[in-house]
Amino acid sequence: MKTTHTLDAPGATLTYDVRGPLPAADGSPPLLLIGQPMDASGFGTLASHFPDRTVVTYDPRGLGRSTRRDGELVNTPQQQAEDLHLLVGELGGTVDLFGSSGGAVTGLHLVATHPEDVRTFVAHEPPVLSVLPDAAQAFAAEQRVQEVYHRRGWGAGMAAFIALTSVQGEFSPDFGRELPDPSAFGLPTADDGSRIDPLLSGASNAITAYRPDVPALTGAPTRVVVAGGVESQDTMTWRTSAALAEQLGLGLTVFPSNHGGFLGDEFGQAGQPEAFAARLRQVLDGGA
Repeated sequence: MKTTHTLDAPGATLTYDVRGPLPAADGSPPLLLIGQPMDASGFGTLASHFPDRTVVTYDPRGLGRSTRRDGELVNTPQQQAEDLHLLVGELGGTVDLFGSSGGAVTGLHLVATHPEDVRTFVAHEPPVLSVLPDAAQAFAAEQRVQEVYHRRGWGAGMAAFIALTSVQGEFSPDFGRELPDPSAFGLPTADDGSRIDPLLSGASNAITAYRPDVPALTGAPTRVVVAGGVESQDTMTWRTSAALAEQLGLGLTVFPSNHGGFLGDEFGQAGQPEAFAARLRQVLDGGA
């Protein structure tokens, strides 16, 4: 049974969902699932595979049902980590944390600054471009996607983003000279005039530019696991995950499927949620 709650934070009201009792019946910490820019709506299937755990999902400030009053449009891992710190306090003070994509970046900052909040942290494909050997080319490619979005609209921008995330290996300075037609992916070719998409507008640049605090992460009592989907191999977020794991002195933990491998039918592109959940359970239980 899911219950929905709100939490006031400086400049925002956060909305979160709780499945199960608080405190948990077996005394284990809640399992908190976070994404960015995806909100809680993407975690329904994954949460359903943990009926024995109290599972919490939330919408980051300014996304989904969480509103902001701070006059800002940008999304930073620092601000979102402070929001999570408040939420973890509401949940009892300690959680197990699964972070997807930008949510994994927020989790990195939460563990670095509030390590007592998290018992085990699974960072799944954090897009921290700063750790790549070809970081300059990667940032230039990201900028090219944003330029296309601001010039031609959402469909063209998303097609460019798909091209970005499909690149195998290091980025070439030539990225973006030829980009796919949006119609090739079933995306709209017309421009609706909107320029506020959190993925394409540049509002989340602080997330991809984030530099993990390696000494803080390796010195934390939190068990940190960096994960990548097997189908993502050699793409941007696999490479960022592998590079981060190496910096932390860890092996990369391989999960089934791809960047959205935990998804069911939430967005029409299902991963392998049952196998993904089984692997996540194994990792949370201490498995490699």
